[in-house]
Amino acid sequence: TLGSQSIDSNAILGNADLSYKYHFYDGAVIPIGLGLSLILNAVFFAGKINEEKLLTLPDLYGKRYGKTVEVIASLATIASFMCLLAGNLVGFGLILSYLFDLSDSAGIWIAGAFVWIYTVSGGLYSVAFTDVIQGGIGWIGIFVATMYFIANENEDAPPVSIGFPDYVYPDSFGEGGACDEFEGVPCKNDAALCCYNTDKWCPSDDNCVADNGAYPFGDKPIFSNQLTDPYALTPFPNAIFWDWATIFILAFGNLGALDFQARCMAARCPKTATVGCFIAGLSTFLIGVPVSYLGAIIRYYYGPDSMYAEFEADTCSEILGLPTCGMWMPDAQATVKYLTHEAPSFLGGWFLIGIVAASMSTADGAILAMGTVFSHNVIRNIGGTFVTKDNLLMVARISTIPFTLAAILIAAYYESSHSAGATGYLLIVAFDVVLATVVAPLFGCFYVKDPSPCAAFFAIIFGALTRIIMEFALPKDGFLLLPYGGPEFLDYGPAASSLYPVFFDKTTENLWDPSVEGCDQPRFEDYTGADSLAAFGVSVLTFVVIQFSGIGKDFGGSTFVPYTKDFEEEDESKNLATTDLGISQDPKAELKEEPKVDEAET
Repeated sequence: TLGSQSIDSNAILGNADLSYKYHFYDGAVIPIGLGLSLILNAVFFAGKINEEKLLTLPDLYGKRYGKTVEVIASLATIASFMCLLAGNLVGFGLILSYLFDLSDSAGIWIAGAFVWIYTVSGGLYSVAFTDVIQGGIGWIGIFVATMYFIANENEDAPPVSIGFPDYVYPDSFGEGGACDEFEGVPCKNDAALCCYNTDKWCPSDDNCVADNGAYPFGDKPIFSNQLTDPYALTPFPNAIFWDWATIFILAFGNLGALDFQARCMAARCPKTATVGCFIAGLSTFLIGVPVSYLGAIIRYYYGPDSMYAEFEADTCSEILGLPTCGMWMPDAQATVKYLTHEAPSFLGGWFLIGIVAASMSTADGAILAMGTVFSHNVIRNIGGTFVTKDNLLMVARISTIPFTLAAILIAAYYESSHSAGATGYLLIVAFDVVLATVVAPLFGCFYVKDPSPCAAFFAIIFGALTRIIMEFALPKDGFLLLPYGGPEFLDYGPAASSLYPVFFDKTTENLWDPSVEGCDQPRFEDYTGADSLAAFGVSVLTFVVIQFSGIGKDFGGSTFVPYTKDFEEEDESKNLATTDLGISQDPKAELKEEPKVDEAET
C-alpha cells in the first residue's frame, strides 16, 4: 500500500501532462522525486518509526517535543494533505469532465463527493485491502499500456516538419536534411533556398500532406542533457532549476507525509517497513518514469505540429521567427484525448482505470489521515471538554467533510490549466509545505540526542514564515524559468508585424524584419523553487542553532514537555485508524509472536 500512495494521478496524469507541455524530465521529476523519498525513508526513518509504536506521525512530535509542537506539526501536515488531495481531484475530475462532457469544476466536485462517500463508507482497514486491488489493477494497466504505446507507435516524438506551401526549409539541397527528405524544390523568390514541394505533397486541398513547420529539425522523446544544460531544449527554454528543485522537494518533503509514515508504523516489524519502502520506491521508478515517454508521443498527436494545434494570435517570438501566433496553446485534455482516440480502446481504457484507481487509493488515505490527525492530535489536545472518548470517532468523521471541501475548492481554483499542470503542481506544493516545516524536526527526533522542543518549535515557525514571505517577495511570472541569458529565455511579446514569418517564400518586402519591427519580449523571471529550498534551509539552520547552543532550555510551559500517549485510554478514534492500518491496541502486543486485532474491532 506504500506504492499506492506514491503512484497516484499526480505521478501518472500530472507526469504525462508536464512531459507533453514541456519535455521528458519536466514530468519525470515527479516519479523520480517520489521514488527517492521512499528510498530515503527506508534508509533514515522507516524502521525507527515502526519501533516507536505510534498511531500518527504527529504522535512522534508529541513524544519528542510536547503537545504544542505536536499540534502545529499536525496543522502543517493537514495543510499539506489538502493540497495532495486537491491534486488527485484535479486528475480524477479531468477524466470525468472529458468522458461525460462536464465542466472542469463540475468534474472536480463530483470526484470529491465520490471519493468522500467511498472513504467514509469503508475506513482505514478497508483502504489497506482496496489499495492492493487498486494497485494491482492500476499498476499493471498503466505499465502494460505504457510499454505497448512506446513499442508500437510509429512516431515516438514529433518528426522533422514537412512544412506547407511556401514553407522554406532550414537546410539546403544535398545536405541530407529536411530538404532532401521531403524532396524540396527551389523557392520561387530565391532559387538558392529549398522550399516545400507543393506539386508532390499538396496537389489539392483534399489531398495535402502538411504541418505547421513547428519542428524544423524534429523533436526527441528525451534530451539526455536536459538536467545539466539550461539550453538543452533550444529554441525553447528549459526549466532546469525548477526540475532539480522539484526532485529535492519531493524527495525530502515526502519524509513528512502522513500516509507514507502511517504505513511504516503499521508494518509487522521494522524490517518489513524498511523493505516495503525500498520496494515501493523502485516500483514508483518502474511505473512512473516510462509514463514520461508518453509526453513526446502525445505531442506528436496534439502538439504544435498537429492538426489540432492552437496558437495565441497576439504573440511574437524572434527566435522562432514568428511576428504573430508565436505561442502554442497546449491542450489541457491532450493525455485523455490520446487515451480515448489514438490508443487501442482496451489499453486506453485500462490506463484510465489505472489513473482513477491510483487517485482513489491516495485520496481516501489522505482524507482519513487528515481526519485522524485532526481528531487525535489537534482536537484532543486543544478541544477541552468538547471532545470525549465517546464522541471522538464522530469528530474524526465529521472533520473529513471540511477538509474534503477545502481540497475541492483548491482543485477547482487551479483546475488543469495551470502553467505547471495543476495535478503535478499541487503535489509539489503539498510537500513543499512539510519540507519547510516538519522535516528538519523529524530528523532531530532520531539523530539528535535529547532533541529540544524549543528548536523544533522555532524550526517549524521560522521555516513557515520564510516560505510565506518569499512566496510574495521573489519575482514570479508563473513560467517557472530563471532569467538565464539568451533568446530562449525571452517570453512571448505582443504581435510585432502583419508581415509573413521569415521562413515563408515571399519577397523581401513582405517578410518580417525584426530589426525594423521588433518583438518586445520580456525575459522570463520566476524564482519558484528557490523559496522552497531557502525555507528548508532556514528551518534546518534554526533547529541546529537552538539545539546545539542550548538556547531555550526552559522555553514554554508544560505543553513543551515531551510525553507519551497512554494507549490504554485510547478510544474509538484509535479504532478508526488501527483497524485500517493493523496497529494493535496494546503497544506491547507487537512483542508477541502473532500480533492480533480484536475480532469485534475488525
